[in-house]
Amino acid sequence: MADFPGAAEIGGRLRDLRGERSMQEIADQIGVAASTIGMYERGERVPVDDIKVKLAALYGQTVQEIFFTP
Repeated sequence: MADFPGAAEIGGRLRDLRGERSMQEIADQIGVAASTIGMYERGERVPVDDIKVKLAALYGQTVQEIFFTP
């Protein structure tokens, strides 16, 4: 698990937002590897800012809603 507060909650949010889409589909749309999406969803890594922006846009959310709301 990552060494930052809220890692599990953020990962859960990202899993919920992905819904029925595959990790590969999301990865292809934002330009990362599918394994990276898995790491984000398990709370093992935090996306860099530009990837946070891409994920927020893809999911129709704000960066604040996904990554900074308790």
